[in-house]
Order: sequence, then structure tokens, then C-alpha cells
Amino acid sequence: MTPPQGHTLTKEERLCGKTTVSALISSGKWGTTPHLRFCWAAGRDTGLNRLMVSVPKKFFKRAVKRNLLKRRLRESYRLQKELLAATGVDLLLAYSHPEVADSAVLFAEVTEILQRISAKLAAE
Repeated sequence: MTPPQGHTLTKEERLCGKTTVSALISSGKWGTTPHLRFCWAAGRDTGLNRLMVSVPKKFFKRAVKRNLLKRRLRESYRLQKELLAATGVDLLLAYSHPEVADSAVLFAEVTEILQRISAKLAAE
């Protein structure tokens, strides 16, 4: 069964590459929620938003837990990425809590992040 066309996360929508990630971290705007830190930057003219997810080994030594959280974060973004207009926003989601959060909690926090970013973009 294939997912609906709008709920995919293609390779073009993934943020990768050392130079683009360092540029995002150095010049992006930062924010926090109870379980996540996020960094975002707008201004690319491609019309595609890009996402990067990070779960540090500092909090979770086992790769199974890190992969679980990364999967949950990607799915939360994928299901509600239409909240953020496709204006070329680069977004980094970094998990920053020492305990594993539920999918519903992460879904709500990603919703809050996307709404905050879209409100700031609308104000500019």
C-alpha cells in the first residue's frame, strides 16, 4: 500500500550535506519545546522545505532508541508538513530530553514548531 501523495518525505526534502547543515546551524533561528530544540532558516528559492532529524548519543546509547525517536519525528513532520508553506525552509529537529517520548507528544510538539515557524514567516 502506497501512502497518499502529499504525505511522503522524498530525498529532495531531506537536509543533508556538511556545508548546508553548518550554514543552517550558524545562521538559523533557534527555538525549543519541552522535548525538542529546533533550528530553521528561510530564504531558499527552491520551493521545497527540507528536514533534518538528530537524536544525540549523549542521551540514548542504544541505536534502537535513537532510531525509534528519529522515525517518530520524521513521521510527525511528514503527516503535517502542509502546515508550513513550501517556501524553501530548512529545518533541524534535535531531540533534547533524556527519556523517550510518546508519538502523540512528539506529534503535538512538531505541530507547535511548524505553527510557530509559519507565523514568523507570515509576519516577515
